[in-house]
Amino acid sequence: MPINITMPALSPTMEEGNLAKWLVKEGDQVAPGDVIAEIETDKATMEVEAVDEGTVAKIVVPEGSEGVKVNALIAVLAGEGEDAADAAKAAASGGNGGGKDETKSEPKSEPSAKKSAEAPAKPAAETGGADKADKEAAAKAAIPDDVKAGPAPSRNGERVFASPLARRIAQSEGVDLGAIKGSGPHGRIVKADVEAVAASDGGAKKTSDAKAAPTPPAAPAAKPMSDDAVLKLFEEGSYELVPHDNMRKTIARRLVEAKSTIPHFYLTIDCDIDALLALRKQLNDAAPKVKTDKGEEPAYKLSVNDMVIKAMALALKAVPEANVSWTDANMVKHSHADVGVAVSIPGGLITPIVRQAEQKTLSTISNEMKDMATRARNRKLKPEEYQGGTTAVSNLGMFGIKDFSAVINPPHATILAVGAGEQRAVVKDGAVAVATIMSATLSTDHRAVDGALGAELLAAFKGFVENPMSMLV
Repeated sequence: MPINITMPALSPTMEEGNLAKWLVKEGDQVAPGDVIAEIETDKATMEVEAVDEGTVAKIVVPEGSEGVKVNALIAVLAGEGEDAADAAKAAASGGNGGGKDETKSEPKSEPSAKKSAEAPAKPAAETGGADKADKEAAAKAAIPDDVKAGPAPSRNGERVFASPLARRIAQSEGVDLGAIKGSGPHGRIVKADVEAVAASDGGAKKTSDAKAAPTPPAAPAAKPMSDDAVLKLFEEGSYELVPHDNMRKTIARRLVEAKSTIPHFYLTIDCDIDALLALRKQLNDAAPKVKTDKGEEPAYKLSVNDMVIKAMALALKAVPEANVSWTDANMVKHSHADVGVAVSIPGGLITPIVRQAEQKTLSTISNEMKDMATRARNRKLKPEEYQGGTTAVSNLGMFGIKDFSAVINPPHATILAVGAGEQRAVVKDGAVAVATIMSATLSTDHRAVDGALGAELLAAFKGFVENPMSMLV
């Protein structure tokens, strides 16, 4: 039985990706767990493993293809005892021979709407006459899966991945897909998940008499200038057009989402970091030596940013009401401080996450960040290493930036922008003195963290920074 290999959803928000490289060729035997391809998402290159055993009968999407939609057919496997040529012919003709989908979703037997529309209708005399069932099947096939299954479901504003058959069943049974945890690959909701909820009549099922609140008419959105309108402003031949890659498109989309949906406000505080710098030097000098390929090196080398990450995590633990995320229905209160750290990489920005940073030592945070930053620049981070988190830190101090305001990265409610430490004249005990001052600006989602709460969080952060020994106990 032919087995369809489709473009996998490597993250909950992925809608398309680039098929960077095939690691198999037609005629190769593959087994479950074999790496068969490399897929480029917006921020990482991921390896795709085979789920079933078989022979690569047809590679449908060549390597180097860009913008391949999730769940699009990319290759076909011939099952055990099946002729690879027959499976390849089935793929070329647009059918799957009743085969199954390697992503463990339900098989698709209907041709696409586009192919159905392009196929010329044959006279009844030529076809010998189609019975009623054939006509109904043909009419059904002409409807795209997305239309038949209804609009794509969502959970807290994020797209929920479900097979077309699962969506159709959910629509007919009145089941809310947003409340179902999928058992398919990458959490995809499949037919069995929906049927289980429908049979149990559980909490995910909607009541038939529930009435949706009327939605107020949306204000007309301001439209950006078209490409042609922008180019007309510049002399022809005085510019070069550089197409956006997936990362830049994603960054643009997320920034627009953040600034248009999150009511930002900003709080800035100055921190005396002389004690922090002294402790950092003392800890680095005391670091034990370990043998590496390059010889003996310190087991760790703390940076100011490592200590800022720890201070922010401990501040969130001290002020748990600020360690939250906003949804329309609930305030999500987090048990741990998972701190995303902005890392500049070629073409954009990524935020690897230090999980449970409040529980980790400074040396652990430092080594984790060095490893993730290196893999981030090589686009080798896994989605779970940069998605989620409860807050973020963005540090531009190394560039001499005194202070700035960062854009909140949903679903976070806060982000801390850290400037350079610089010597300034300050008043201590009634006398002017010189101190190394670092400005930190907290961007806050006002829906989740009010001004007083944000100020309390920043005060806690300042306390840990100015009394850094408290981060060691």
